[in-house]
Amino acid sequence: MAASIQSDLYKIWKLFDPRRALIALFGFLAVLAVLIHLILLSTANFNWLDTAYAKPPISRPVVVKSQVSAPVAAPAPAAVIKK
Repeated sequence: MAASIQSDLYKIWKLFDPRRALIALFGFLAVLAVLIHLILLSTANFNWLDTAYAKPPISRPVVVKSQVSAPVAAPAPAAVIKK
């Protein structure tokens, strides 16, 4: 069954003109890309052209308050006993 399907796949191009199909595909993808970019430009978080007036992102970093202690001095080396 699989061999007969693979051998008949070329017949799809008898139904569709490859040049028109590829032009239609590229046209659709270009319109889709422009639409996605315009949607992103209309949001506050993803507007890369007007970032000076954009709202801050919804998720903000967590501020962790920790106390930093003074550095501890290293202990003095032990005396070396010579015999």
